[in-house]
Amino acid sequence: MTHLTGPERAQYVQGMFARIAGNYDLMNRLMTFGQDRRWRQEVIRRAALPPEGGLLLDLGGGTGDLGFEALRQNPANRPIEADFTFEMLRVGMARTPASGIPAWAVADALTLPFPDDAFDAVVSGFLMRNVIDVPQALREQLRVLKPGGRIVILDTTRPRKNLFTPLVRLHMHVVIPLLGKLIAGQEDAYEYLPESSENFLTAETLAAHMAAAGFQQIAFRRLNFGTIAIHWGERESGKQAVR
Repeated sequence: MTHLTGPERAQYVQGMFARIAGNYDLMNRLMTFGQDRRWRQEVIRRAALPPEGGLLLDLGGGTGDLGFEALRQNPANRPIEADFTFEMLRVGMARTPASGIPAWAVADALTLPFPDDAFDAVVSGFLMRNVIDVPQALREQLRVLKPGGRIVILDTTRPRKNLFTPLVRLHMHVVIPLLGKLIAGQEDAYEYLPESSENFLTAETLAAHMAAAGFQQIAFRRLNFGTIAIHWGERESGKQAVR
């Protein structure tokens, strides 16, 4: 699956998420032992939305976890959910309290249907390793951010070899596909996850792409034995985004 490139890969990823949409949230809880909730809490905190509430784009938002977390932290926030796969959004819209999210939009991360300088923050959870053009996706996120707005990216990252490497590989290549087969009936989709993680950019390389796109004040930290990273940065105040 990870050998696919360009539109062929995009089509595969879209179809895969359509197939697993109904079990996506449960599988996330099981695969991460519930830690993904804590990671999402940190993503929203690092987005640093205004105290009176801010307009947030949850890109690749899927079933809305980051949007719901933004509302939990501050009911005045206004999260917009955007995802490439309608079936994921449909599952999210059926959740409670989905009415607190003002808009759910089918959108391609490479050509966002939003105006320039629109959002106080753009966040994403497990999106970037799936896009077919990381630099273009980052440029689009910069474009729709207000000057001074923040980007926060939660995603897998290529793990470094260490004492825990054998356990990490066992979990990724045996446990996760087995859970995918037993619970979601989609073993191939959950073989894609470890493959795409191991072939994704290192945390340092993603940070370099963020800088090349025009973000400032970039930093990141690794989590979960180095298999997850949260990156953050901001658009420079008063500077026009470069298309």
